[in-house]
Amino acid sequence: MGNRKLIYIVRHGETDYNLRGIVQGSGVDSSLNETGILQAGHFYEQYRHEPFEVVITSGLKRTWETVGPFIEAGLPWEKHETINEMSWGSHEGQLGTPESIAEYRAVKDGWGEGQLDGRIGGGESARELGERLERFIRHLDERRESRILVCSHGRAMCGLVTLMMGRPLHRMNELQHNNLGLWVAEQQQPGQYEFHLQNDRSHIPGPLNVERW
Repeated sequence: MGNRKLIYIVRHGETDYNLRGIVQGSGVDSSLNETGILQAGHFYEQYRHEPFEVVITSGLKRTWETVGPFIEAGLPWEKHETINEMSWGSHEGQLGTPESIAEYRAVKDGWGEGQLDGRIGGGESARELGERLERFIRHLDERRESRILVCSHGRAMCGLVTLMMGRPLHRMNELQHNNLGLWVAEQQQPGQYEFHLQNDRSHIPGPLNVERW
């Protein structure tokens, strides 16, 4: 990988909202549950010796709780709301109903067809999500560190990784991100990244390696 800039991007650990199938989004500031804390601990043990120079999280505590051991070990920490989870509007904090699930699927399918102004529950559009994620990518490009650890959220990471791959945002439905799934990107040039790991969870032992959304 040489001396080029490496970005490690990990999704937060499990929360009770994940476990119970309740929609979180940017408006729900939930904490990790016991499983999530254990997942985060295993991630730290695997990557504690990586020469990270800074930790960047979203503005939501489930991300900084996930990388808390790195912060407690003394790494500089920044919060960037540009990588907050997508806003799901009226769906946030609610269990899915047949109606809300149908709305979600219809709008999500529309995104895949390029209808990026669609909103779920009156929340954020895919176009708005993409605009703030592009700002974050430009910010990464400008940073001088060569090892950066980023912790974000499932849908936000779908968009972020898609854009970092140089793909149009409407392709973000092709990706999925499990709790503590890790992506490692090497910068080739500003705005262009090659991914060496994709949603890797080999650091999570079997009983904790569960799929939550």
